[in-house]
Amino acid sequence: MFKNVFGSGFLVRTSHVILTWAITLILFLHDTDLRKQEEKDELMQPVLFVLLVLASVLLYFAVSLMDPGFVLTDGDAKFTLGVSEEEQEMIPHTSKTLRQRRCGYCLLQQPMRAKHCQNCKHCVRRYDHHCPWIENCVGERNHRWFVLYLGVQLLTLLWALNLAWSGFRYAPTWDSWLRQNGFLLAAAFLVGVFSLVVVLLLGSHLYLVSLNTTTWEFMSRHRISYLKHCGADENPFDRGTLRNLWGFFCVCRIIIWEQVYFRESSDPV
Repeated sequence: MFKNVFGSGFLVRTSHVILTWAITLILFLHDTDLRKQEEKDELMQPVLFVLLVLASVLLYFAVSLMDPGFVLTDGDAKFTLGVSEEEQEMIPHTSKTLRQRRCGYCLLQQPMRAKHCQNCKHCVRRYDHHCPWIENCVGERNHRWFVLYLGVQLLTLLWALNLAWSGFRYAPTWDSWLRQNGFLLAAAFLVGVFSLVVVLLLGSHLYLVSLNTTTWEFMSRHRISYLKHCGADENPFDRGTLRNLWGFFCVCRIIIWEQVYFRESSDPV
């Protein structure tokens, strides 16, 4: 289920953890609201902030090390439980057709919505993208955890940005101000940049999830065999915003996308 923690992404993961706790330490060392409450023995806010930072780090490792949905055998690509031979014969050949293909790299049969990742060296079910931030693919098994991680990370960053703002102190000259607030300014700058990136990522992923599409499908639908014959606004996997969100966040089983695709194809017009 989990990848080797000392794999190729060890440096990326280590850098992420060090940077996270370094910024947290700076917020505690400067005269921020955290330190003020700590000095007054009011530990509720400092403890909650540390727990939120810890939760974000744990979610980061979970998403980074989790199997995103690797296709390891031809058996992973079978969809006979979802579509019978009779149903396949009923599908109009002039409409949407399915041609199971073998991956040109790992030579395994690809389930629908899977794609081979050059970085991970595997095909990934319901492939979304390969994220260098977590040094892992985002796919069917870890996509919802990735979105949850982005949400927790955003809360942590916004809270940290507010705390950093509370720690800036007046100084008579720019030189003395920078000496007094330099580390805090650097931390606030990094937190601000990361906050903007996470807002854009979280917003785009929630939008795509609401449509039941992936980043790869959204960017490359003209090159994807099961989508390029669809209309510009047609998505065979879209079941409505609420059902898409429910299926993404609340349905834990592996979905047979061929079944959804065939059902939509064979619906009477």
